[in-house]
Amino acid sequence: FDSVTVAEIADAANISVKTLFTYIGSKEELLFSGRPTVLDTLVEAVRSRRLAQTPLVAAAQALLAAVDDQDPDKNIDAFLRMAGNGPAARSRLRALWDETEDALAAALVTPRDGARELAARRLTAAQIMVLVRTVTSGEVSDLIAKGADTEQARKEALKDWIRDAAGHLARGLQTAGR
Repeated sequence: FDSVTVAEIADAANISVKTLFTYIGSKEELLFSGRPTVLDTLVEAVRSRRLAQTPLVAAAQALLAAVDDQDPDKNIDAFLRMAGNGPAARSRLRALWDETEDALAAALVTPRDGARELAARRLTAAQIMVLVRTVTSGEVSDLIAKGADTEQARKEALKDWIRDAAGHLARGLQTAGR
């Protein structure tokens, strides 16, 4: 991504650079624009969760499902490959995380929420995003890559990580450091 110029992208699309920028604001937007991602699926899972299901459990289940999802737009591995490791792509990914946190907070709001409840909804959304950011981190990618030698073993290792990380969040920060 970082080695391809906007002019090369426009040329490959058979349009001018000016035309390209009438549809997008930056090159980074091309990575995630127009199609739903695993992050959108996560927000929808939280929004439409079952009665009495916590937002964290709904989010964790959505991430677990994204490990095996065959749709490249909703598969977590495909999402991570698309996000890449370059500085521009990582910057766009951080912006997506912020947008997703906002969407999660909005999905959690109820009509009767006051200021205190709205702040609590934001805290819940931020905690879910800690799970997402960890699952999509380089450290977890390295852990999974080093700990498994087949595609299926990597998927299972990632699922184990998601379950463990969600468990740590559910139990709270006091137990996570032990």
